[in-house]
Amino acid sequence: MSLSIKHLPELQLGDFSQYRLSWREAGQGDAVVLLHGISSSSASWISQLTASSLTDSYHLYCWDAPGYMNSTELDTTTPVALDYADALEAFLDGLGVQQVVLIGHSLGALMACAFASLHPHRVNGLFLADPAQGYATKNLEERNRVYSQRHDIVFKSGIAAWAQHRAAALLSPDATPEKIEWVKNIMGKLNPQGFLSAAWMLAHDDISLYLNAYTGPLEMLVGAEDTITSPSQVSLLAQQKQCPVSVISGAGHASYLDQPEAFNRQLTRFLSIASQRKSS
Repeated sequence: MSLSIKHLPELQLGDFSQYRLSWREAGQGDAVVLLHGISSSSASWISQLTASSLTDSYHLYCWDAPGYMNSTELDTTTPVALDYADALEAFLDGLGVQQVVLIGHSLGALMACAFASLHPHRVNGLFLADPAQGYATKNLEERNRVYSQRHDIVFKSGIAAWAQHRAAALLSPDATPEKIEWVKNIMGKLNPQGFLSAAWMLAHDDISLYLNAYTGPLEMLVGAEDTITSPSQVSLLAQQKQCPVSVISGAGHASYLDQPEAFNRQLTRFLSIASQRKSS
């Protein structure tokens, strides 16, 4: 399937408590919420929103996190993952969704884990793809470096120039020009303040704070050619949490876009496991 805006479900916009959020949705069945990473948006999930293997059995909701696309920013510019989890709670409540499987990619994995730590009874499963782990356990110099790099993108190089330069790094070396352009287009539309707030969270939070509180179905996945969250890093995290991890050949950090067929197979299998847990 070619990557085209005409294939994307229409962007929705609604007020959820104190949050105004945009999202895309497709399918029918049990609710599955997909949470994008720091350089992305709901549009990045095109290969899942248009996959009959998923939408025939599940209702997919892909939000734009606070500060992304048409979603308003958080009240704080120095958030932790729990702030995004509160917005996610309002989003689900507004949609009337009580039980959910959360799919978190990169920084979205941190948000998913934070929500699961607060509301484990609402989460039927956590599927973490190329998960960012955060830098809260690093020294102050390292945390400042992580945030300063993103700050410089906004105030020195600019979002548009950064997108042109950086997009290919999210994909495998063999990614098609079409996929690179898709990522460039998404990255180029980032809201600077929303991006900086997310960068603050990345620099000052830690996924283990939340994962340790979650005991439900959990799996991780990583692209074999991911240079941002490497297979060794993700495998170590999975070993620590004693959960399965899958490595997708020919995929970089945006594994769900690089190798969507392989990604969707793993995701469909996990959703079946989560559905069994819900019915038991």
